[in-house]
Amino acid sequence: MELLYTGIIGFARTLFKVQGLDITIRGEHNFPEVGGAVVVINHTGYFDFVYGGIPARVHKRFIRYMAKVEVFDHKVSGPIMRELKHIPVDRTAGKASFDEAVDRLRAGELVGVFPEATISRSFEIKGFKSGAVRMARAADVPIITVTLWGSQRVWTKGLPKKLLRPKAPIMMEVGEPMRAYEPVEACTEELRSRMQATLERLQDEYARRYGPYPSGANWVPARLGGSAPTLEEATALDEAEHAERMRRRVQAEGGDAPKGPPGPDAP
Repeated sequence: MELLYTGIIGFARTLFKVQGLDITIRGEHNFPEVGGAVVVINHTGYFDFVYGGIPARVHKRFIRYMAKVEVFDHKVSGPIMRELKHIPVDRTAGKASFDEAVDRLRAGELVGVFPEATISRSFEIKGFKSGAVRMARAADVPIITVTLWGSQRVWTKGLPKKLLRPKAPIMMEVGEPMRAYEPVEACTEELRSRMQATLERLQDEYARRYGPYPSGANWVPARLGGSAPTLEEATALDEAEHAERMRRRVQAEGGDAPKGPPGPDAP
């Protein structure tokens, strides 16, 4: 029994009630009762790893998330992440984290992945990295999708936090298991298309249940009349942020800053 993980989930559920969150989950029984699976989650807010883990509790299962190694290096979060058996990802040595994830999957674990690699500022689904599909292929396990909508109203990149009483509706849908196939690029695009279709369905239902999207609202995608950046504008912001982060890192190390923004395959 994993007391810390169980306790954190219990605390989170209590917190959600205090926050007045209206969380709707459907399809949770698509999680396997036993055996490994790659859990793919879209990324619109900082608490998505918490929300995305709730449906797996229908079978009292835990998700082991892949997270950047810097989180494990932190003096507070590091011991917690290790105790919860999450998987550190060192982008300078990606094969080690990939191999560990595959080993965990073969051992029957659920491994969580955010294939967009970072929060989507547009609140649309960004392009996917292929790692989730490659891991599922290597371990011969299914892919389970968890599509989220509404979490950006609590805390997301570039917008004010609303942690006290956001009273925001959040919807989640767990998709039917998908088998990974070759070519990996085609499978990855199908995975993204499935989640995009689910997201649009959730967005439509959200408006029917909770009222029309406020015109110009910062948490609403441009496609739905909000003021969030478009997917293209958000990508440009991400590239500029990454370039600035790399410049500072190189400067701190006494080298020359790289020229121009990173390519689409940059970590």
